[in-house]
Formats: sequence, C-alpha cells, structure tokens
Amino acid sequence: MLTTLALLLGSAAFIYLSCEYFVNGVEWVGKHLGVSQTAVGTVLAAFGTALPESVVTFVAVVFGGTDAQKEIGVGAAIGGPLVLATLAYAVVGLVFLTARSKKNIALLANVNVHKLSRDQAWFIGIFIVKVALGIVAFVIKQWLGILFFLVYAIYIWREMQQEDEVGVEHEELEPLKFRPKDAAPSTVWALTQTFAALIVIFLSSRLFVHQLDAVGPWLGISPQLVALLLSPVATELPEILNAVIWVKKGKVALALGNISGAMMIQATIPSGLALLFTPWILSAPLLWGAGITLVSVTGLNWCLRCNAVTPVRLALFAVFYGVFATGLFILRA
Repeated sequence: MLTTLALLLGSAAFIYLSCEYFVNGVEWVGKHLGVSQTAVGTVLAAFGTALPESVVTFVAVVFGGTDAQKEIGVGAAIGGPLVLATLAYAVVGLVFLTARSKKNIALLANVNVHKLSRDQAWFIGIFIVKVALGIVAFVIKQWLGILFFLVYAIYIWREMQQEDEVGVEHEELEPLKFRPKDAAPSTVWALTQTFAALIVIFLSSRLFVHQLDAVGPWLGISPQLVALLLSPVATELPEILNAVIWVKKGKVALALGNISGAMMIQATIPSGLALLFTPWILSAPLLWGAGITLVSVTGLNWCLRCNAVTPVRLALFAVFYGVFATGLFILRA
C-alpha cells in the first residue's frame, strides 16, 4: 500500500509539472497560429488535455469485449462533466481564496461573463439532450452520435472566430521552457514541448487512475464506485491543474475558458462515441450524476448572468460533488 500511495503522489506531481510545460507551450502555439487567447483556453488547451481521456473512451466503447468495459466509456461521458462543473470551478475559487491577490480578484470581476454564460447555456442544452437519449430507446438512436461531433465542430469554428477584448491578457509570454533563451521560439519547438507534455500528462494520468483502482478496495469502495466517484477526478486532473496554473499567473480568462472548453468536449465527443457504439442507457447512479451536473451548471450560469461570480461562490460548488458522493453511496447501499 505504501508503494501505491507513493506512485499516486508521484504521478500527481508529474501531472502538475507536465501541465506547467503544457500551458507554456500551448500559449506559444496559439501565438504562432494567430488565434485569440480565448481560443487558446477553450479550444487548444481544452482539446489537448481532453484528447487522452477521449481516446480511452474510444477504446472502451469500440474495442471493449464486455458490457462492463463499455460501461467505462459511458461513465466517462457523465463523470467528466460532473467533475468539471463542481470540483474544477471549486478548486479555482480556492486558489483565489488562498492567494488573496487583489489583482487576480479584480481580473475575475472583469472576466467576460456574457461569453462564459453563453458557453454554459450551450452545455446545458447539449447535456439535457444526451441525458434524455439515455432513458429512451429507438431504432436510429445510435446515429444521433454524429450530431454531437457536428455540434462540437460548430463550437470550435465559433471560438476560432472570436477576438480578445481590449486589455484582456495581452502581456508578453513567458519564455518557452524548452528554449528559455529564445525571445521568439519557433513553431516546431512550441509544438514539440506541447506534445511532449501531453504524452507525460497521459502516461501520468493513466498511472494515477490505476493507483486509484488499487486504493478503492483498500478503502472498502467497490470498483463501480471507484469508476463513478474517483476515476473521473483523475481523468479531469490535467484540466483542473491547467486552471490552477493560469490563475496563479493572473490569466483568469484562460483558466475559466479552459474549464468551459473542456466541458464542451466532455458533453459532445465521449457522448457521441458512446451513442455510436453502446446502447446508451443510463443507470440510476449515472442519472443521479447527470442531475447534479445540471443543477451545478445551472447555478453557475445564474451567477454569471447576474455578474455574481466570486471566489467564495466558486469554492462552494464543491458541495455539489459532496451531495453526489453521498447520494451515490445511498444508491449503491
């Protein structure tokens, strides 16, 4: 067990360090591509960190030999958005509270709440459709999975057309970590660092998940509970740590945009794959998780629309995950 705990802590440390390299590299990639800082967070960073778990979902639903293996992919399509909508925003709030930086709190107050609210509204609409599809069965249901890919393509196109608002995070980028002495590192070096960091994130995340699988029985938690309660936290850890790093650097819009963009991926890509290759019938625990997700995102959207986002309110979204965990233990009792 000591070895398991050491590997758990070690893999978490590697994820954090590789996220430092990733966010640094992806900012330079965005600069070379000429995309806005908004798109760097919502598209480039979100797609990069969500790609490994999307591949895992693809392998589970396409090549899974048993129903239990395919359920891993279905659970990811629900568990990922749940973690992002609750713990990810809560962690960002806690970073603000612990840092006590007046500059960062001022930046939070000036974040484009209209855009974030619009993203959450998109998410709510997509999520309601995919949950509704999870409680019915009809002939052409699986082919509707293609529509989820199309929706995400539209989202990417819209984000790439966005321009940064005047005064939003236009400071000089930090030197590329692979080429610290270069004032203007090449696109090749920026891409190399970004993809290298992604590989380390992927391998470290897999190791982290495997250690959680081993810790679960030691804590008396069944494999099903581990899959629904702990594994999604591990798979979304890169997105959470990206947001933490950007908040610490004072790039609040990038941090919140990264979470928002990751939520859009989790609402579409894993869901589309699961619809195409599984019956997509949600069990009671998954429906419970979906309900908590919708309540949390609706609450966040209300805060955004009322321009009432504060560090304390963001931190309180962790309560929703606690409610989910409590209900999950009751359902599994």
